[in-house]
Amino acid sequence: MRNAVIIVAAGQGTRAGGETPKQLQLLGGKPVFRWSVDAALSHDGIETCILVVPIGDEQVYREMCPESVIVVAGGASRTASVQAGLQVCGLDDEDIVLIHDAARPGLTPSIIEELVEALATADAAAPALPVADALKKRSAQTLETIDRTDLFRVQTPQAFRLGMIKSALETHNDLVDDLAAIEAVNGRVHFTTGHETLSKFTYSDDLERLEKLLMPTVSIPRFGSGYDVHALEPGDQVTLCGISIPHTHSLVGHSDADVAWHALTDAILGAAALGDIGDHFPPTDPQWKGADSALFLEHAVKVVADHGWQVSSCDLTLICEAPKVKPHREAMRQRTAEVTGLPLEAISIKATTTEGLGFTGRREGIAAQANAVLAPLASSN
Repeated sequence: MRNAVIIVAAGQGTRAGGETPKQLQLLGGKPVFRWSVDAALSHDGIETCILVVPIGDEQVYREMCPESVIVVAGGASRTASVQAGLQVCGLDDEDIVLIHDAARPGLTPSIIEELVEALATADAAAPALPVADALKKRSAQTLETIDRTDLFRVQTPQAFRLGMIKSALETHNDLVDDLAAIEAVNGRVHFTTGHETLSKFTYSDDLERLEKLLMPTVSIPRFGSGYDVHALEPGDQVTLCGISIPHTHSLVGHSDADVAWHALTDAILGAAALGDIGDHFPPTDPQWKGADSALFLEHAVKVVADHGWQVSSCDLTLICEAPKVKPHREAMRQRTAEVTGLPLEAISIKATTTEGLGFTGRREGIAAQANAVLAPLASSN
């Protein structure tokens, strides 16, 4: 059985205030929607992650997502947006799809796991919290107390078998949530444990509240810097930020000698006080001979995540007389975004010269310095 997650981010988010839609507002250094995307991608059992976005904004969101995420345009209603995601799942009818609101950034792999397990004995599952507050219904003349014994606050993601939810939504749409379509066909629904961290970002005050819920223990980001140098020798290209650039020389190194990504790897590891690139990938080890430096950078991102941190932004400066970096800068930013999982706008790449001074001025080598900012990961509990 295969699993997919559909993250619905096709609304305008106007109730949250501000000019930026709520799903694009920053929480802990990254857009709100990326919290859910990252949680889905970190679960080994999720085969496909689909992001449904406003019509016309597909490319904007693609540039902020890893390549593996399928980005599609939504519809005029939430149900239409969900159906757009269901159409590109590529799963069989008995496979599982989880439908999640991008405005609920507290998704974790353990929540996904619990929902998938619940479908062993149910047609649908969703996290839910019992209503704790007293409920009153006011009419023109009276105030009536509502029994809250069997009342629940239902959250997302909501899990279904693909064939059943597709069929149910074809005949029952524009409902309060996708679960209502299963209720309408008398399906069996199982409630898993709800979480306050799955609260929805609806109004402007919610963002601050979610930040406190998702990052309760650490509010100060971590900062790291890295510096690297590689010599030049006669050749025909250099690799910088994963991009092969034609040149009269090549960089000398045990791996692919990508001086920019080596500096960035050190910056990320340094921000989390986890050593440097040589500690994790010793140059004396023959298995790293000619290695793609993407391996080093991906490892740095993963190991800081294992210690409770996520990269929120980075800034790279290349120091060389040649080759010219500017014509390749956007490709370098895009490739760095793909490897780190960062949105494009969180990556800065620039270049400078030393006005002919020193080893870089004499074109004997290329130097790079990098800065990285780490933000605390949301709790996975």
